[in-house]
Amino acid sequence: MNKCKRILALLGVLLLLGLYGSTLVFALLDHPNAGGMLMASIYSTIVVPVFCYAVLLVAKTVRGKGTSEETQENPTHATGKTAKKESDD
Repeated sequence: MNKCKRILALLGVLLLLGLYGSTLVFALLDHPNAGGMLMASIYSTIVVPVFCYAVLLVAKTVRGKGTSEETQENPTHATGKTAKKESDD
């Protein structure tokens, strides 16, 4: 599992480097379609990492990592103290 994560991380890095490189190349091209390709490359450079983050966030939520029944029933701060409820005076 750890090896699979490393391979996927490496592929992600290579994908981002490719997107950044293509953005640079399209910005320097003097071609009639270069403007459209540049916009598509900039869009992909923003959307692909956001989509990957969203997928990881959903996967973490579905698996239930980071949450437990105890923390949901009795929320605590980093100090370990139970949160106090404020009254409506």
